Amino acid sequence: MSSKTRAVLTAGVLAVALGLGATAQASAGASRSVSGSPADNITRIADFYGAYIDAETDPDASGDLPTALRAYYIDPTYLKKLAAWEDREHADGVLRAQNTPLKWKVTDNGTANHTEAVITLTWSRDTTTKLVVDVNRRTHKITHIGTTGHRGQ
Repeated sequence: MSSKTRAVLTAGVLAVALGLGATAQASAGASRSVSGSPADNITRIADFYGAYIDAETDPDASGDLPTALRAYYIDPTYLKKLAAWEDREHADGVLRAQNTPLKWKVTDNGTANHTEAVITLTWSRDTTTKLVVDVNRRTHKITHIGTTGHRGQ
């Protein structure tokens, strides 16, 4: 064994013995929590976008989950409008894009007659887009996705 190899091995054993590896892992990030409620429309929008983006980016996905999520979270009448938009624009109507974002964030935009949220989709370090999603407060179903709110259609 060369002296260079012995020095590398010794340094590695010493780091493990001193717990340097564990220290680096423990300090990598603080614990986080996420909470929500099925009765809260902002939570429902966040749940939908999180699950939808996960389903779209899953390499083993069969394609059935995004369709099932749409059926569960989106009002049937709006699903028809969404399909027409997708046929016309050749893009995913939920994301208003042909690609899948790296991250998403949901922010309550507040309204009187329905719930409105702004979805910020992050595509790269410097590129984001914003969508406005409207939800019926009684049915908890998405009734509109666009660059402006329901009233600005």
